[in-house]
Amino acid sequence: MPPDGFVHAALIYQDADAYVAGVLPFLRAGLRDGTPVAVAVPGPRLGALRDALGAEGARVTWMDMADVGRNPGWIIPGVLRAFTDRHPGPGRARIVAEAVWPGRSALEYPACAQHEALVGLAFEGRDIALLCPFDAAGLAPSALDDARATHGWLGAGADARRSGGFAPERVLADCNTALPEPADAASLDFDRDALPALRRFACEHAAALGLGRRRVGELELAVNEMAANSVVHGGGRGRLRVWAEDGYVVCEIADAGRIRDPLAGRRPVAMSTDGGRGLLMVHHLADLVRVRSGPEGTAVRAYLRA
Repeated sequence: MPPDGFVHAALIYQDADAYVAGVLPFLRAGLRDGTPVAVAVPGPRLGALRDALGAEGARVTWMDMADVGRNPGWIIPGVLRAFTDRHPGPGRARIVAEAVWPGRSALEYPACAQHEALVGLAFEGRDIALLCPFDAAGLAPSALDDARATHGWLGAGADARRSGGFAPERVLADCNTALPEPADAASLDFDRDALPALRRFACEHAAALGLGRRRVGELELAVNEMAANSVVHGGGRGRLRVWAEDGYVVCEIADAGRIRDPLAGRRPVAMSTDGGRGLLMVHHLADLVRVRSGPEGTAVRAYLRA
């Protein structure tokens, strides 16, 4: 692993002992150098690493990725950038970030792979080392292939080597495919004048599908942001659909626009009424976000757990 610059490495581990043995030297190197160190992994792994570090762990920022990164689209702005922006240097920040684990669902996985493929673009030119563990025993072989494609390095420390399968563009293309059609959805076409009616429609159907009052309010904000993007950037009109799927209430906004910035919604901006929040706000509010965008238009789906 090079001594400076941005490094995005995958640690493909076989068991719990190999996990700790692979991650600890990476963390201790940062602690020894006095640089910012963070760990964002699912809860059970947090405990194992904390126990192994002992008193040294007091200098580490610990985050449960199953909580802070439940929506993969929020990991870059809300977890990784939130930490690195609080610690701008000097010194090379080190982060262990496990975004893909066996508990992730098939519905979530494409958003996870997309996240990993975008990390290099998000941190290009910054002096940051990011180590991402992958469970070889619990993940599908295709997920491990994607790990090799989205990470420029494999392994950590002196054993790290360049990934011969590095091809993040391939993974991004795989993730930008047509989304499966819902079995039964309520729909409403809208333009700028119909935005108040659109919000009411979304809230009423979400509540009828079992979404609680607080979450209905969050869904209303998300729908408003997505619809506003359609009005401004998507040809002035769009279509809303609402349905239930796998324990979520899903709201989709589709329009004729096209998202050309692969990091749209993943760059931190001021959460103000001055604009610029849009898709970032949707990522912050939702438990999962899926996006499909191409010449035929854009569809954004926000999933909120019922």
